[in-house]
Amino acid sequence: MVQKAKILLVDDRPENLLALEAILSALDQTLVRASSGEEALKALLTDDFAVILLDVQMPGMDGFETAAHIKRRERTRDIPIIFLTAINHGPHHTFRGYAAGAVDYISKPFDPWVLRAKVSVFVELYMKNCQLREQAALLRLQLEGGGKAAVGEAQEPTGLLAELSARLAAVEEQAEALSKQLDDDSADAAAVATAAHLERKLTGLRRALDALEPGAEAGAPTLPSQN
Repeated sequence: MVQKAKILLVDDRPENLLALEAILSALDQTLVRASSGEEALKALLTDDFAVILLDVQMPGMDGFETAAHIKRRERTRDIPIIFLTAINHGPHHTFRGYAAGAVDYISKPFDPWVLRAKVSVFVELYMKNCQLREQAALLRLQLEGGGKAAVGEAQEPTGLLAELSARLAAVEEQAEALSKQLDDDSADAAAVATAAHLERKLTGLRRALDALEPGAEAGAPTLPSQN
């Protein structure tokens, strides 16, 4: 069973959280509420999230301050943040949002279809990265086991390599389709950059896997970094 991605919704007004849940429910992912910046930071201590939707204007710790805390933490600094705001103070206010680490800055009222489409892109990227980490873990198991590893029941090295290759091929196919989807002028620059980074990691993992095939030149393959 494929695990669902978690999306963090941060807004001090319950009606806004309810509206976001209604918009994003079609994505069939896990939606987590936070009614303040402090509550959001607490949720981020224990759970991994694909993307954060963060209201700018909140009492106490506002969206900018919350984002600053998120970006300072090593565990959470790479989570995409989409700012949502009812304030329109011009380009300077928007620039402050991007400077705080946001990948997008959307003014209310916003188009529900556009918001859902933007969020879905980051959910897909997150899921592909999760699949990539799984393949890397299996490959490390193969290397550390000296050619044998247990996946359910013990398998011969060639059988495990074939399974790894098939799983990786499926991820590569999905990543290629996602890159084509992002290959237009309207795509978010952050999403395009993340997709390119994912493809580079997939290429590195494929090379490492190919190096284990019978007849490949001797030498320890280098696994791609998971950062």
